[in-house]
Formats: sequence, C-alpha cells, structure tokens
Amino acid sequence: MRKTGIAIALVPLLCGLMASARAQGAGQSGSSGVTTSSEALEGLLDASGTNRYYKVGPGDVLDIRVFGEPQFNGPVEVDEDGNIEIPFVEKPIKVKCLTRNEVRKAIAQELARYLRDPQVSVRVIEQRSKTPAIVYGAVRAPQRLQMLRRVRLLEVLASAGGVTEQAGGTIQVFHTEPITCPETEEEMALAAQEKAQQTTDDVFRVPFDVYNLEDLKLGKPEANPIIRPGDIVIVQEAAPVYVTGAVVSPQGIYLRETTSLMTAIAMVGGLRKDAKPNEIKIYRRKLGSLEPEIIKVDFNEIRRQKQKDIALKPYDIIEVPGATVTKGTLMQTLLGSAFSSVTTLGTAIPLRVIY
Repeated sequence: MRKTGIAIALVPLLCGLMASARAQGAGQSGSSGVTTSSEALEGLLDASGTNRYYKVGPGDVLDIRVFGEPQFNGPVEVDEDGNIEIPFVEKPIKVKCLTRNEVRKAIAQELARYLRDPQVSVRVIEQRSKTPAIVYGAVRAPQRLQMLRRVRLLEVLASAGGVTEQAGGTIQVFHTEPITCPETEEEMALAAQEKAQQTTDDVFRVPFDVYNLEDLKLGKPEANPIIRPGDIVIVQEAAPVYVTGAVVSPQGIYLRETTSLMTAIAMVGGLRKDAKPNEIKIYRRKLGSLEPEIIKVDFNEIRRQKQKDIALKPYDIIEVPGATVTKGTLMQTLLGSAFSSVTTLGTAIPLRVIY
C-alpha cells in the first residue's frame, strides 16, 4: 500500500543517510571500495567502457570528440534541465534520459548543419546523476548500491547478503528522488501521481511503499518492485519476545506473524522435565507504567485445548518456573540486541555497483 509521506521526525534520518551516501560515493569513486563482477559486465559495456543502457542525467559529465574538429572536443556537464551546450551550436541539446549512443547521434545531427558527415564519439566520464540506493536493517551486509540499470527489490536484497533471522514481515522502500526517466506505463503513471501529490510542504514528505517479505519469497510480482536511484530500503526487524526458565533453549525469538505461547515454547525446544507448566508467567509491558502486567498461565490447560492459546505481543517475557533467571541474564540479552542495532546504523555502509 502506497503512503503519501512520513513523519517529520524520520526525515532527518533519511536526509542524513542520503547525505552520507552522496559523500561516500564521491569519495570512493574509482577506488577499491567499489565491487564489480566481470560476469555482470560482459555484454553490458560498450567499447568506451560505458554501460550501453546507462541513461544520462543532470550532473553527468560527457567527454565529446569530433574527428578532425578539435574545437568541439572536451568535457561537457549535463545541466539541471538535462541539456548540454556545444561550441558554435546555437541551442542547447537535450540529452536527459538518452543512452551514450543516442547522445552521439543527437550531437551528430546538430553538427551536420555545419559539418559534412561529422564523426562523433561520446564517453560518460562521470556518472553523478544516479544517487546510490541504500539497503539496511535486517540484512547481512548493509550496502549503498550504485545502480546503472533497472534493478528489482529481490536483487537488491541479494546484493546485501539476504535477510537475517531477525527479519520481520515487512520491507519499507522510501523514495527520496523522483522518477527521472520513466520507461514503462506503470512508471509513467507513478511519476505523474507523485508529481500531482507534491505540495508546498514537500520538504517534510517522503513517499514510501510497504512490501510483504513472505510475498516476495513466494515470487509474487507485486512484491518485487523496481528500486530507484536514491531509494532507501529498510528490512524491518521483527519484535522480540523472550522465553526463559525451564525450557530446552532459553532465548529471544522474533515475532514475524501472530505468534502464540505454544508456538514460542516449541521454537525454543519445548519444556524441560523439571518445568512447572501450570505456573508459567508472561510479563507484558504496560503503557504508562513501569510495572509490567503479569499474566498467569496454566500451559497444561492450553495443551488440552481447555483454555485458548495466548497471542504474544512484542517484548513479552515468558518465564517457565523450574530454573533460575537472573536480571543479569535478561539485561545482557536486551542490551545485546540494542547495541547490535546501534552498531549497524553507526557503521559506514560500503558501496557496490550494479552494472
């Protein structure tokens, strides 16, 4: 479902991530920090070393050469309107959303007014128009992705090493840049829709979409959209619950869908022999209070289907009597999760290029 915007409080985070992406992208351009694949490049790069499908945009720098006419030679930057200016050519030439070969033909067509059969070559020497996308959250290797072709969500997640066991059921895709070169009817309609939704307070509004991870795993096309330059892809982490005490493997587990008490106990290996299933307690956070709500459960009654199973909520703590659970153990688990999240956000995100 498409959302029209996000709360103001989230905007500084997104802006900070995009500023970091631009700054690190500029600093690492051409360095060993950029990962490439020779298999991916095969058949995609033309003789000039440029992706043959790359579409020129504002900020890109082109190197133009005209055989036997050095007065036309040199680098030219595409302006914010998507135009370039050629010496002695009266009007700017529109090159936005053209491939390198299409730009070459457009320049040759203009120069044909003054030259006989001009031989033009064009190279894209700086690709500045495609802001890297960012993927982070519950992925194995958060990445900034410089996408020089059309890339879908599944490939973006694969480039980040896939999702982790902490992944929840939703993926958010924030669109920080407008669609600049729509190709399909769907993209054209979406670009028109976003333009129509623009208001005077656009600085505080970032459109985003939410996708279901299970639908993506099942191969449903609607869950695998094209990821645009500048997009921020966040794989939401599932909320944890903690199972402690007389169970086989006390640990925190993650709520991806509605999870019941019986399911949670099964996920940690079941009850130990010394467990007291009729004395289980669930400690639940209570809004506006430091004291948790305590829910007493007779698990035997649930197993006999004489009592309805209990749906768990985020951050529930399930205590099964029969083993000692210290505050230190719980604090170590809770703080470990928190420090892991902070470290993920604070670490510099590497850059990959998808050709």
